[in-house]
Amino acid sequence: MIKGITKRWMLNTLSVIITIIILLVVILIFAVSYLFQSQIEGELHSASNELSVVFSGFQAENASEFTTASRDYIENFDNKEQFGVMVLNSSGRVVLTSTGFLPSEDEKMTDFEEAKANGNGYAFWNGRLLSGELAMSETRIITDENHNVVGALRYIVSMDPARTRTLFYSATIIAVGIGVIAMVILSGLSFIRSIVKPIRRLSDAAAQIAQGDFSASEKIEHKYNDEIGDLCDAVSDMAKDLQTTEQMKNDFISRVSHELRTPLTAIKGWAETMQLSERGTLDRRTFDRGMGVIIRESTRLTGIVEELLDFGRIQSGRMVLMKEKIDILAEFDETVYMLKERAVEEGVHLLYDDPDIMFPPIYGDRNRLRQVFLNVLDNALKYTPKGGMVAAQVLYNKEENPDVIKIIVTDTGCGISPEDLPRVKEKFFKANQTVGGSGIGLAVADEIMNLHNGKLDIESGEGVGTTVTLTFPVYKEGEENENPETVKL
Repeated sequence: MIKGITKRWMLNTLSVIITIIILLVVILIFAVSYLFQSQIEGELHSASNELSVVFSGFQAENASEFTTASRDYIENFDNKEQFGVMVLNSSGRVVLTSTGFLPSEDEKMTDFEEAKANGNGYAFWNGRLLSGELAMSETRIITDENHNVVGALRYIVSMDPARTRTLFYSATIIAVGIGVIAMVILSGLSFIRSIVKPIRRLSDAAAQIAQGDFSASEKIEHKYNDEIGDLCDAVSDMAKDLQTTEQMKNDFISRVSHELRTPLTAIKGWAETMQLSERGTLDRRTFDRGMGVIIRESTRLTGIVEELLDFGRIQSGRMVLMKEKIDILAEFDETVYMLKERAVEEGVHLLYDDPDIMFPPIYGDRNRLRQVFLNVLDNALKYTPKGGMVAAQVLYNKEENPDVIKIIVTDTGCGISPEDLPRVKEKFFKANQTVGGSGIGLAVADEIMNLHNGKLDIESGEGVGTTVTLTFPVYKEGEENENPETVKL
């Protein structure tokens, strides 16, 4: 059954093309028929025009003189093989023919009366003789010097040869038309097939991809570098991206499960241990240690859950910012202070000096920005080995660039490979699988920076370390009116 694109092509395009070709064939057939008929009419009229010379100023006192003059004309007529010539008297009866045979009296010659009525003195007739033969004739009236009708000459020619030629050319035109239609159909079906087949393969592959079989993209092939080829490449690339995203999502779920399970296990273990305190078997030192682990791991769990919630809000466009004028230096100082003890415990040198200049305020959400600072510094400490260094600085140059404030965090950690560097801000992506973390913290931080009209840039070299630059626009007067404190995406 013909359906889809092929059916639409046949109904819309092919039907129009066939109709046009049929119209052209019909027009050409009529043109050929008219051409042959006009040619014969022209030859008849050219022959009859000789009478204007032969019978110019003709004088005849009786009918026999006209008959004698007409007989001389017929005997000297050069186109006897092409035309038949009849001599008609004044009453329209045939008295002489070039063949020597008089036609039947039942043969009607209406062109004689028409020629008499015509001011030009001639008339054409086209029809079928009593013998069944198609013929064409022209009758020209002969008048004397007083314009009295003395007779007429009728030129007649058979139309059968012209009809045969017309049929031959018509058949040729029809054959050519059929050939053109066949070529259009074959080339059109071949073209449609070159579109339909890849689309069907794409449809089947898309159905398999929708069911999770991403290997179907390997079966997508195309022969031509056209729009269909681009579509095949796009679907293939999409399937590969989906496969990568699916793998990243599975890895993300596995990492998050592990990140949640570790603190939960510690909390449960210490909670069960501390139950013994009711029976007086737990000393104060162990109790304090257990409570510290529970509090620390609970805080860690809270951070993971908040990170997941923030990611969900960003994905659904529900992230809400509470913007106000803030001192970015004070917020960053507090964040660094919070992490100093951790840096000492992990054996990492955290270097930071408070700038001795006054910084202009920025317009933003202090809690979200502190979340960005924590994420960047946490990553720097996490990926820096014991004995390494993390350096942070806040820069503002009023002369060269008075519109932005930059925070630069540099570490001497393992660094990021050139292949992974462009993707480190993607959701679910995690370059180093050996270090804990969900893999969405940097994506959330980057989105928060975008919501503040800022930028998060990363430069890194494998085995060298990483530098993260946070760029913030300086607060401008009236900005709170243009950007309300509460911004809902």
